[in-house]
Amino acid sequence: MAVSAFLFPGQGSQYVGMGKELAKAFPVAREVFEELDETLKQPLSKIMMEGPEDELTLTQNTQPALMAHSMAVIRVLEKEAGLNLAQNIAFAAGHSLGEYSALCMAGVFDFATTAALLRVRGDAMQNALPKGMGGMAALLGTDMVQAQMICQHISQPDSLVAVANDNGNGQVVISGHMDAIDRAVLFAGEQGIRRVVKLSVSAPFHSPLMASAAIRMQEELANSRLKPFNCSVLANVTAQPYTSLPEIQELLVKQVTAPVRWAETMQFMIDKEVEVFFEIGSGKVLSNLMRRTAKDCQVYSVGEPADIDQFVTIFSNSKSES
Repeated sequence: MAVSAFLFPGQGSQYVGMGKELAKAFPVAREVFEELDETLKQPLSKIMMEGPEDELTLTQNTQPALMAHSMAVIRVLEKEAGLNLAQNIAFAAGHSLGEYSALCMAGVFDFATTAALLRVRGDAMQNALPKGMGGMAALLGTDMVQAQMICQHISQPDSLVAVANDNGNGQVVISGHMDAIDRAVLFAGEQGIRRVVKLSVSAPFHSPLMASAAIRMQEELANSRLKPFNCSVLANVTAQPYTSLPEIQELLVKQVTAPVRWAETMQFMIDKEVEVFFEIGSGKVLSNLMRRTAKDCQVYSVGEPADIDQFVTIFSNSKSES
């Protein structure tokens, strides 16, 4: 059987209507969304499927919503395709909040715990800095060395900017105080960077400005029950598989302020001879990044009923060839 990995999207992949057709087609998906609403004491699934968009894009809603869509897909795959994580999936990796989705799929956190953790994480990250004081920007046509140079050149003691995501293929995201982001955008243009895009986000994620959110998550994770892995999960902070349950709590705290090492994460899986990648849940952001990175691999997005049918076909053929 081909070596496979699952990828779980992060913030920015949400859209009004997410999970709607899945819930219509599969009772097990509806059960996931019902558990989400019950856990958070909020009709979040209605916001996911019907909007309004401004409520869905609130960080405290977006994070558990994206995880729930991913886990609804997983539950459907387990039921419809006979997916067995321990036997069929070599690695799981998630971008930022997607790491929680990967850990939930791997059985480390149960669904209710994951939803509750992401609600706390979203609230803590949103409240780490007054709204409008922080932001993020994507530098396109650069690398980590140049992006770090720009951040060092621009940062001041009371106005800093740092690398937040290394997404590979020349895409690096920076995060920090809004005035520092504005200066960095101008300086990046002077350095010949092909394109700079300020992102529509409400806070400077994955930067030192998230320190108070990291403290809050440390408290919350210390009280969370963890169970053994069903499959190998890669950490954003190290771009390596987790080796123990205590390491999960440590690295998820660091993840709040540290960069997401996604380019290295993708390369790790490629080096381990993963041949087939499935992005699980909303959007195609990670699928597109992987296609540009691993041109010889098969890459699929699985979020809608038609995608489930395609997965079942691929999965069945793969099993018959093994």
